[in-house]
Amino acid sequence: MQGDYQRHIDRLNELGADAYPARLPDDIATADGLVIPGGESTTIGKLIGRYGVDKAILAAHADGKPIYGTCAGMIVLAKEIAEGTEESGGQAKLGILDITVARNAFGRQIDSFECVLDAPKITGDTGTPLTAVFIRAPIVTRVGNGVEVIAKHDDDIVFIRQGNVIASSFHPELTDDTRVHQYFLSLLNER
Repeated sequence: MQGDYQRHIDRLNELGADAYPARLPDDIATADGLVIPGGESTTIGKLIGRYGVDKAILAAHADGKPIYGTCAGMIVLAKEIAEGTEESGGQAKLGILDITVARNAFGRQIDSFECVLDAPKITGDTGTPLTAVFIRAPIVTRVGNGVEVIAKHDDDIVFIRQGNVIASSFHPELTDDTRVHQYFLSLLNER
């Protein structure tokens, strides 16, 4: 619906998946997994509510389908938005992840940056760190029971997993590194 979903589709197709845009509830019902891309979380929240996609996402989660939220997708999947952060009261959220997120925690668009992260669950024993692109990114300020922290930037939580759902503050689709998307596909294989 919104955001750079095409880059996610390209990355997943490069890895052998049959990825396609999911704009309506039926698209989600027929998918094996779902990626909610970065973009503008308020807009995504309004659009998924308007077209009934929110209910389809909740049904997909209840059915055990893997879901991956990047940046704005993380915000939409969160249970809580930190008070005092931009639009904390008006943001639509699905409450799938037992986390609290602070929107735009790293600053505005001009404050976007690229860095490397230590994420052994993703990188394995390769010794090659994970390159991450942060654009108006949120951070996780609270994790609930059953939420695994996969990566931090300094002391800020930026990549988590809870059951069949993963979420990152950064945009792996903007790099040539496909390991995060491979990890997502591994959740489909686990299922």
